[in-house]
Amino acid sequence: QVQLVESGGGLVQAGGSLRLSCAASGSIFSINAMGWYRQAPGQQRELVASITIGGYTNYADSVKGRFTISRDNAKNTVYLQMNSLKPEDTAVYYCNAQVLTVLRAYLEVWGQGTLATVSS
Repeated sequence: QVQLVESGGGLVQAGGSLRLSCAASGSIFSINAMGWYRQAPGQQRELVASITIGGYTNYADSVKGRFTISRDNAKNTVYLQMNSLKPEDTAVYYCNAQVLTVLRAYLEVWGQGTLATVSS
C-alpha cells in the first residue's frame, strides 16, 4: 500500500509563513499528480494547489501569488510554501496523490491532514 505523511502545520500570525511537506511511501511505481486540499470548519474540502510529475501547477484563485507548490520526484515529496497568510487560510490541509503502484494499479491516496491556524 501507499501512505502519505504530512508535516509543517502550526499556528502563525497573519502575514506570516508556513511550509507544509508531504512524503509518500510504499509500493510506488510513479506518482502523477500531487496536491494540497484544505477544509475549514463547516466548509467543504477545496483544492488549494496541484502539481503534475512534469511540474505543471494549478492554484486556487484565493492563494495565487501567495502559495507555491513544488515537488521532489526523487523523494516522492510535495511541498506547499504559504506566505502572506490570512486568517481565512485557517484549515486542515490534506495532501493528495495519484499513484501508480508497482503492481500497476492506480490509487488515489490522502494524508491524515495537518492543521494550519492563522491568527489575526
